[in-house]
Amino acid sequence: MRTTVITKEIQNTLTPTSILSDLLEGNKRFTEAKKETVDYSAQVRQTVEGQFPKAVILSCIDSRVPVEVVFDQSIGDVFVARVAGNFENVDILGSLEYSCKVAGSKLVLVLGHESCGAVKAACDGVELGNITEMISKISPAVKLSATQIYGEANSSNEEMVAKTVANNVLLTIGRIREKSQILKDLEDNGEIKIVGGVYHLSTGRVEVL
Repeated sequence: MRTTVITKEIQNTLTPTSILSDLLEGNKRFTEAKKETVDYSAQVRQTVEGQFPKAVILSCIDSRVPVEVVFDQSIGDVFVARVAGNFENVDILGSLEYSCKVAGSKLVLVLGHESCGAVKAACDGVELGNITEMISKISPAVKLSATQIYGEANSSNEEMVAKTVANNVLLTIGRIREKSQILKDLEDNGEIKIVGGVYHLSTGRVEVL
């Protein structure tokens, strides 16, 4: 049973590559129903005075993708920023910068997922309240995907949706590097990695892009 949490000393020994490997190993345990047992009460007590997460994950709000669960992570392990469609904005960027520059996280993982509702809405050009503005952030991925697939460029085309999910992750990573000099400098110096992945609802597996 795991009773300990990540300390500053442990965080300092980790590398971006080792952290990504650890998350993928956790995802493997999740898909094989071999998740670690954890003493949450012990971890709660140890994290009262501080936290030293190893990674920050930008995910969709989708209830089928509980981030800590699918990576078999626990209290104090990872920061999670969630917004429908897993795209960046000023608030998200600030959260990512805090995670890495201030709190010492060494991996930024942008995580899309299969059959994303926000992506489907963007593919269909849905107009509804504030959702309209929200899904406009995904429109660049929709436009790119429309040039790469066969058939109709809407949510009825599974290939279109899957391609847009992946493109949205990759374009989001590009904009993070473009809009955050802090994160770009950290990555250029080898202090962090910014990577992307897609969670498959059908299998529970995370695919790194």
